[in-house]
Amino acid sequence: MPADMNDYFKKKQPGNGGNNKTPNRPQSQNSNNGGGGGKALPSWLFLVLAIIMAAVFFKPFTIINSGEVGIKVHTGKFNEEPLSAGLHFYIPMLEQIIKVNTRMRQIIYSNQNNTMTGDNYKSARTLGSDDLEGGLKRNKAIPVLDKRGLTVNIDLAVQYRLRAKSAPKTIEEWGSSWEEKIINSKVREVVRDVVGKYTAEKLPEMRNEIATAIQTKVMEKVNALDNKPVIIASVELRNIVLPEKIREKIEELQAEKQNVNIAEQQKERAKQEAQKNAEIARGEAERNRIVAQGQADKIRIEAQEQAKANSLISASLTPELLQLEQIKTQGKFNEALKTNKDAKIFLTPGGAVPNIWVDTKDKTQKAVSAQQ
Repeated sequence: MPADMNDYFKKKQPGNGGNNKTPNRPQSQNSNNGGGGGKALPSWLFLVLAIIMAAVFFKPFTIINSGEVGIKVHTGKFNEEPLSAGLHFYIPMLEQIIKVNTRMRQIIYSNQNNTMTGDNYKSARTLGSDDLEGGLKRNKAIPVLDKRGLTVNIDLAVQYRLRAKSAPKTIEEWGSSWEEKIINSKVREVVRDVVGKYTAEKLPEMRNEIATAIQTKVMEKVNALDNKPVIIASVELRNIVLPEKIREKIEELQAEKQNVNIAEQQKERAKQEAQKNAEIARGEAERNRIVAQGQADKIRIEAQEQAKANSLISASLTPELLQLEQIKTQGKFNEALKTNKDAKIFLTPGGAVPNIWVDTKDKTQKAVSAQQ
């Protein structure tokens, strides 16, 4: 170590009289040679720090979320292939990545409310930062002239989403206001074309047919565009707002029609009741006829059987049998005379019965049947 440096350090040590001053030349040498004990930072470390600071400042990357696609723009030219969800890098000042929402969206056409709501999912690099991602947009109801020139307001709800595959072409061709140019214009065009074919009074009656026609034609017109930029999920006809006078007239007609329907129902009910009573009467008459027929058949059968019996009896009455019956009757008279000897008996000619006998004792006449 040089002598002047030894003198310098000795003066720095405690107890050297506090004289820390050194000659100008040796002090200058110390400043030149004293830094030899440290090491300079490597140049590559400065490069790494510069890259990190540039990355923080310029942010040459972006993250695309699910429900979005990215469009890389290189020096003003759109890449045709969309970027899917994930981390993507780009060159600042030469490239940028635009995020485009491909979630399901909805536009409601109604005069009840004209505000815009959404889920507040926004990004500084998302296309149309004023738009609400995946939100609900409300527009005024669509005014339409009917067949006679009366103004009718149509309330609709349209659900749609941007087609992810053709998103770069769509944004390149239609710009950030693609919803207004594609959805809003086509919907209004179709609604005016369909509803204008009917009179206001017919609209409520033809509601289902009109709703089907509007949805079909909106889908056809949007799908007919190049690259099919938008997918239409549904077009719902929510309400048909008629002029006040037309609405009152329709209500009156509906009330009259309802009264007619009530009268028709009452008439039909009375008719059904009369038919029911007639059926009951016919059933009762048929029952009585069947009962009478049964009684007549019974009498006829009994008469026929009695006639057969009489015929058989008549055929069986031979002279010998009659004589035998007369003998039996005479035997009964003899028995009676044993009880009353004063009785007088009168026999009918031919021995027919009954025979008559008179009790002369009490002067009382009594008829005695041969069967007794």
